[in-house]
Amino acid sequence: MKTICLYFQVHQPMRFRRYRFFDIGNNSYYYDDYLNESIMRKVADRCYLPTNKLLLSLIKEYGVQFKVTFSITGIALDQFQLYAPEVLDSFVKLAKTGSVDFLAETYSHSLVSLKDDDEFKMQVELHTKKIQELFGIKPTVFRNTELVYSNEIGAKVANMGFKAMITEGAKHVLGWKSPNYVYYNAINPKLKVLLKNFKLSDDIAFRFSNSSWNEYPLTAEKYVNWLNNLDSKEETINLFMDYETFGEHQGEETGIFNFMKNFPKQVFKKTKMTFSTPTEIADNLQPVAAVHVPHPISWADEERDLTAWLGNEMQEDAFNRLYSLNDKIHKCTDKKILTDWKYLQASDHFYYMCTKVYSDGEVHSYFNPFDSPYDAYINYMNILSDFIIRLNASVPENVTEKEIATLAAIIFEKNLQIENYEKEIKRLKETKKKSPVKRKTESIKKTDPKTAKKATTKKKTVASIASPGSEKKTTAKSKTSSTAAKKRVVKKK
Repeated sequence: MKTICLYFQVHQPMRFRRYRFFDIGNNSYYYDDYLNESIMRKVADRCYLPTNKLLLSLIKEYGVQFKVTFSITGIALDQFQLYAPEVLDSFVKLAKTGSVDFLAETYSHSLVSLKDDDEFKMQVELHTKKIQELFGIKPTVFRNTELVYSNEIGAKVANMGFKAMITEGAKHVLGWKSPNYVYYNAINPKLKVLLKNFKLSDDIAFRFSNSSWNEYPLTAEKYVNWLNNLDSKEETINLFMDYETFGEHQGEETGIFNFMKNFPKQVFKKTKMTFSTPTEIADNLQPVAAVHVPHPISWADEERDLTAWLGNEMQEDAFNRLYSLNDKIHKCTDKKILTDWKYLQASDHFYYMCTKVYSDGEVHSYFNPFDSPYDAYINYMNILSDFIIRLNASVPENVTEKEIATLAAIIFEKNLQIENYEKEIKRLKETKKKSPVKRKTESIKKTDPKTAKKATTKKKTVASIASPGSEKKTTAKSKTSSTAAKKRVVKKK
């Protein structure tokens, strides 16, 4: 009997602001808060909240028969807590149903598995801890950033204690084999490997609203018929996709929510298939063979390789420069620096620098804040330059770095003093503008007593305009004085 594994990736990077060359050493805040919050709110309203609500209703309708799995990056979780706590609450509700599983991955959605084993392990442990704290579930299956996998990476994941790992069912890796079975790691057979059926997944994620597609429109009934026509011996159909497919990449007007609502109904009505999480598949199914992946693969592009992130000199330079800081980072205790380090590693920053033409580029460029890969590279390297100055100041290793750190601290203090002086000057100017009559009166008193008296009378008039009550009193006194004067004139006559 076949089982369906629905897995969704949830991720949003911390996007950087336009960081100029002259910001280096002067301003160490790197983030575009407005952009990050506005995108998170937009995706929350269009995707996360309505889709979570839909899944919760499906779980209530079908109970433990219907199951889904999520992998939520640490950076996305941080942004939920900052900008959309109700989204986090909705995921907590799903977790409590018992029909939802969560996978482990790198906290930073980074490519660190290609570079540094210690940092890789630390990020995975940090992410696992966060998932446990928020959802009460300890992940036993691993999903690497961008589904990056190789024999060596799989062996590292097995050594961390995970029972299974998911990756792309790439054609050049599988050859004639089907992705609809469980495989095992070529180095450590204890690690089971689940492969994405990219054709069936992409039919939903990429082709669903394409009116020129020969299968358009795609209905739940048609899709389930395709599943029914698969080889009866195949065991698991792994449908892996970005969660933003629902409501964001495929808008509500495309009918994507109706498709998802009807999907389990058609499965239970027309087939004997079940729904399972990757954890359950790893527990219940035995692998049929080793999957041999000597060179890293990913989900991206026709090549299913790493060239979307590390395919040109700019990307290589930024990537190598970033991870050349590993030794110092491990000695650093500054919390702000360590937080920036996490966000600097997100694979998205390297994707923005991509210069190749790729089939799925529209999806990734959708939230790309830069006009060109070159702008992305320059911006990132400016930020990295400032970050290195701060790191060297926190963990200096030689006399030169200590001197640079000292000079940087002096410059910072001087700039702070200048900023305070400018604020004081501005305050004094504003104070000067607020009381022109008082200053004019004081000036006149010093030069001409008669003119000063007139100015004082004028000042009282201005004050009376500001205080209507005082004006009435003055007017009343004037009338009284005028009446008395008239009486004196009458007596004389």
